[in-house]
Amino acid sequence: MQHERVLVLDFGGQYNQLIARRVRDLKVYCDLKPCDMTVEEIRAYDPIGIIFTGGPNSVYDAVSPRIDPAVLSLGIPVLGICYGCQLIAFTLGGKVEHAVQSEYGKREFSFIRRSPLSEGIPEKSVCWMSHTDHVTRVPDGFEVLASTESCPVTVYGSREKKIYGVQFHPEVVHSQYGNTMLENFLYEVCGAKGDWTMGGFVEEQVAALRQKLAGKKVLCAMSGGVDSAVAATLVHRAVGSSLTCVFVDHGLLRKGESEEVMSVFRDRLGMNLVRADAGERFLTALAGVSEPETKRKIIGAEFIRVFEQEAKKIGAVDFLVQGTIYPDVIESGKDKSAVIKSHHNVGGLPSVVDFKEIVEPLRDLFKDEVRRVGTELGLPDSVVQRQPFPGPGLAIRIMGEVTREKLQTLRDADFIFREEVAKAGLNREIWQYFAVITNSKTVGVQGDFRTYENVIALRAVTSVDAMTADWARIPYDVLETISTRITNEVPHANRIVYDITSKPPATIEWE
Repeated sequence: MQHERVLVLDFGGQYNQLIARRVRDLKVYCDLKPCDMTVEEIRAYDPIGIIFTGGPNSVYDAVSPRIDPAVLSLGIPVLGICYGCQLIAFTLGGKVEHAVQSEYGKREFSFIRRSPLSEGIPEKSVCWMSHTDHVTRVPDGFEVLASTESCPVTVYGSREKKIYGVQFHPEVVHSQYGNTMLENFLYEVCGAKGDWTMGGFVEEQVAALRQKLAGKKVLCAMSGGVDSAVAATLVHRAVGSSLTCVFVDHGLLRKGESEEVMSVFRDRLGMNLVRADAGERFLTALAGVSEPETKRKIIGAEFIRVFEQEAKKIGAVDFLVQGTIYPDVIESGKDKSAVIKSHHNVGGLPSVVDFKEIVEPLRDLFKDEVRRVGTELGLPDSVVQRQPFPGPGLAIRIMGEVTREKLQTLRDADFIFREEVAKAGLNREIWQYFAVITNSKTVGVQGDFRTYENVIALRAVTSVDAMTADWARIPYDVLETISTRITNEVPHANRIVYDITSKPPATIEWE
């Protein structure tokens, strides 16, 4: 089935993937493509609408990205956001100028004239601005539709041409009716039917995989992460016992996760799942190693060696399943059909597996869509809502050398942290949260005894896409409970600190 499609042309803005996700959330399929697509390529793509994203440039800079004016004459509805808004005006003969006062953050705007874009939106509402340049004169045939005190052309458009520009960012949650405006563009301007649903995706993918993989031998590296879990489950629904999954248990997972992988996928779903218990092997390889990148390389190389041994037992396969998702494809900078990419959860496996072709059933999906597919497939929340987890696992949440004692301490502390966050009902609000063993020890008093034990750091952040993140404002009483429980219940931990650094300047992980 060919879904109706919207084309999102990427001009380099920080929210561009978010725009695509918002469109898909509104049940319209879209692709994020480079802004230098030709008119012929756009016509061949056959979109029902085009969105120009924001970007960091000024339309007057010689190096700034441009569009072929013919794109605006195809008769396809167009919405320009921020830089895209300015670019449309500039291309069609309007005027863009450097604003006397830059606008950043929340601003109130008012509609001057009504249009299909403003359906269901009050005359005044709050939007999120982030610009220095702005449109000061709209092209011939266009009307100013909304303004703020300092931005006279906040929204403009042409009902006849079905081309609109918005200076603010409707895709961010701070824009009060931003989602309504995007919905209006899709349904009122582009005439979308809304045929993109996760239930439909599952049905179509299972049917396509069943046809493609019929009678074939299929192999998947199962990490326990969301992407590989959902990919494997999708393929298993299509081909059943023709799929073999190999779970390399490197002994660096969180508390209970290894057991859960086996319980859910082998025992409950009946997958042919082979567990390679390699915890001792990884600990031996990591002995004496403190440098983070060296730890990563050792784990990656060892993972490949363990998987290779298991793959040899299975022999040649027709297909190798990978949990590639859409952001991986976008970031590769290549055409989707040509991309083959190795990820941390499969550790460069194509070079050590005897296979004919890679199958990537999730390559068109964003992470939140992958989670919804997992729910459609009946996977439990503990798997579907599993937080982002680095391939090297707890090894990079232990500062310095990885030891058995530190792993046990970290597992127990991390489990308490996650359990209390869930009890407080914050587990869906906080994007990622985990414990870290620092390479510091401090003096403490536990009972009547002096202790000299590990400092445990707690890290919790809110984010949309991990590109930026803010530290989560966990209530003090919840933090107090977590600290009390860890220092009372976990051996070798006598001090708890909370990381209140945003990204940037820090990263989310500590190593």
